Amino acid sequence: MALAYRSALIISLLAVVPVVTQAQVFVVGEKTATDGIATDFKPTHVELPQEKLTERGRRELIRNLESEQGFAHRALPMGAGLTLMANGHVSPSPDTYKKMLYEKGQSAGPGDRVIITALDIKGDRIVLDFNGGPYAKHRFLRHIQLNDAPMPVAGDPAEVATGSRIILVFEGGIPEVSGPEVKALLAPLVDFGVKTSVEAYADTLPDPLKEAIAAHEVLVGMNHRMVLAALGPPENKMREQQSGDPNGSRYEEWIYGHVPQTIRFVRFVGDRVTMVEIAALGKPIEIHDTDEMGGFNPGPPTREIALGDQNQRGAEDKPAAPPSLRLPGEAPPPDGPGKVQFPTNTPVAPIPAPPGSESGSSTDPGTNPGIGADTGTGSIPGASSGKNPGTRPGSSSKPPMQ
Repeated sequence: MALAYRSALIISLLAVVPVVTQAQVFVVGEKTATDGIATDFKPTHVELPQEKLTERGRRELIRNLESEQGFAHRALPMGAGLTLMANGHVSPSPDTYKKMLYEKGQSAGPGDRVIITALDIKGDRIVLDFNGGPYAKHRFLRHIQLNDAPMPVAGDPAEVATGSRIILVFEGGIPEVSGPEVKALLAPLVDFGVKTSVEAYADTLPDPLKEAIAAHEVLVGMNHRMVLAALGPPENKMREQQSGDPNGSRYEEWIYGHVPQTIRFVRFVGDRVTMVEIAALGKPIEIHDTDEMGGFNPGPPTREIALGDQNQRGAEDKPAAPPSLRLPGEAPPPDGPGKVQFPTNTPVAPIPAPPGSESGSSTDPGTNPGIGADTGTGSIPGASSGKNPGTRPGSSSKPPMQ
């Protein structure tokens, strides 16, 4: 019996051996994981100025690029190491690029939203960190220990750097580039062509205003949002009062440009542009102080009259009737309520005396009749003056028991 069982077990094992030897193992490697990642690259052709970047231009770049959002055109690896030459190619090579994605991981896939969280300008390059950058923020509490135990830091275990870094290099130094030009140079990697809130607002305006904003012109009658869409934020602002009128309304003036450029003075009263002064070098000052909106500006706010405020049929104005429960057109009763009773001069009848009182009594009229102390009228019936007023009628007074 045991021999037969052993033989059956060996036969079953031999039957399984061919199946095991014919099995295949699928191993995921770098080639399989990075298969399908696009590495094609098309250089840009953006005309760059020849002047070197000034301090003012550097501040403008930081102000216009920080916190800007876009969409990744290709997979961005986590960490640093991605370098883009202005109007040139990107490094590293396609194979090394795929290796970075395989080893470090992917920070953003194609079409994912990215945001510039840090910007550094130095030498011939602009360093841009996306989605937090490649390194976690340094916290000095990580270096403090209590009883050989690290100091707990709020949010530190989950704080892992998952951002990426792109270094934009300019051959020969950084020129006087603007924010839109830098975005155009980054277009092969990140697309910043998504409309901003200002652009989306400009698209809702009529065609004449949309064309004026596209041409960076300010018309008299525009509001703050329209001027921001046309010229952007001003370089300087002033708040003044009308000259010669100490009690006049204050106005706000936005100043664009500086010498020798054309300078624009845009004056606001409330939320509307009331005057635009354009001062160009060698030309007389242009002053625009008439409405140029072409009837687009809405009129003053109007109030719709309610039904009870004004007679819509054109009848004579009548005072409103008091509220009543009677039906419309129903006449009030002749002696009904609602009439005012005026006082008359007729004499008022005297109030009669209370019953049981006598005119010649000396009792106090305010006391209750029949309850007197000294007079006979106020005595208890059946009681004499010689008896104890506290005894009941008919009872005799007995001496107390000894």
